[in-house]
Amino acid sequence: MLTSKQKKYLKSEAHALKPIFQVGKDGVGMKQANSINDALKAKELIKVKLLDTCPQTVNEAALEISRLTKADVVHIIGHTIILYKASEKGIYQI
Repeated sequence: MLTSKQKKYLKSEAHALKPIFQVGKDGVGMKQANSINDALKAKELIKVKLLDTCPQTVNEAALEISRLTKADVVHIIGHTIILYKASEKGIYQI
């Protein structure tokens, strides 16, 4: 669980990032969650964009991704989810 100070720092770091995953009409599935988990291992901090065709709400999708990847939801902005998961690389010192 992240503190509000940590979330604030990660939000500022994520500001310049572009979404690297898009969730579309199939919603969040195991295959997509595995790909997101691999990206989190490599980058620690990523953005995921929900398309208008996604059957889930942004909150439902964020909870599902968080549950499947064991990542923390840093922030939800519109249809974009910012996720953080610490890795062995320790890119972000929080």
